[in-house]
Amino acid sequence: MLEDLTPYLEELLDRVRDRDAGEPHELPVHAEADLGKLAVAVVDLEGNVGSAGDAGHRFPIQSMSKAVVYGLAIDSVGMEEVLRHIDVEPSGDAFNRISLDPGSNRPANPMINAGALTAHGLVAGSDASERFARIREALSAMAGRELRMDEECYRQEMADAHRNLGIAHLVAALSELPDDPHDVVDGYTRQCAIEVSTTELARIGVTLANDGVVPGTGERVLSSQANRHVLSVMLTCGMYDSAGDWVSSVGIPAKSGISGGILGAVPGRCGIATYSPRLDDHGSSVRGILAFEHLSVDLGLHVLGPGGGAVEVPPR
Repeated sequence: MLEDLTPYLEELLDRVRDRDAGEPHELPVHAEADLGKLAVAVVDLEGNVGSAGDAGHRFPIQSMSKAVVYGLAIDSVGMEEVLRHIDVEPSGDAFNRISLDPGSNRPANPMINAGALTAHGLVAGSDASERFARIREALSAMAGRELRMDEECYRQEMADAHRNLGIAHLVAALSELPDDPHDVVDGYTRQCAIEVSTTELARIGVTLANDGVVPGTGERVLSSQANRHVLSVMLTCGMYDSAGDWVSSVGIPAKSGISGGILGAVPGRCGIATYSPRLDDHGSSVRGILAFEHLSVDLGLHVLGPGGGAVEVPPR
């Protein structure tokens, strides 16, 4: 049982706790976060949970929502139509760079903001409100609780949404944005402000690890095709311009967020999440990355390694 993993997870947090490099994101809701908060959670395919630290503390999901929304876009309009709008190539760029492929004018992938805004606009719904409701419903089903939006986070981000509005207008001008740029940015900002805990984030991860089906309820949130594409893009693009290092050292499909969370999914095995608000230069949690590196080695979770089967307590 994963409860047996708790002492190991507590020891893991002790190993990374003293790393004080990095700073929280400048958005006030993140800049004012408690820098001492630290959490890790692992959820297996049976829905069993192992956690340590501040795993019940809630924070905005931010960019970690991009992975699920990409899957919802695929299930809404089909893979061919999504690929017409968004490529699946690692960009090597920062997540908020204002750029499109010079040949196709498509965003490089759905994990950078240009692609994520486009993916949001492809989700079924007649306007930003309907799309947001569909996204919140899916994330809630995966997390095991009706999730709410952090209103203050939403207000702060919309007050300074000039860059995302510029990206959305660029896509609309040079390519094809599925809806009005202002509506897309508004809905996307609401999506990113949905609050989750580390444990709930790991439950979202295990749904992705379980072919899009929620352990325990059996509810299918994403089709097999959509889920497979989500995991593929998470592995190659989810950690932005440090994706190559991530695949080499950790090897787990993952997505980071500026709130300090990292969402991971090991296909056929488990969902993993960490939280610590200090970020590196790429916008990912410093302690979270280190924790994932230890988890990958200690539990044999690298997807290109020989591991498999149940998640077991590592030998001491």
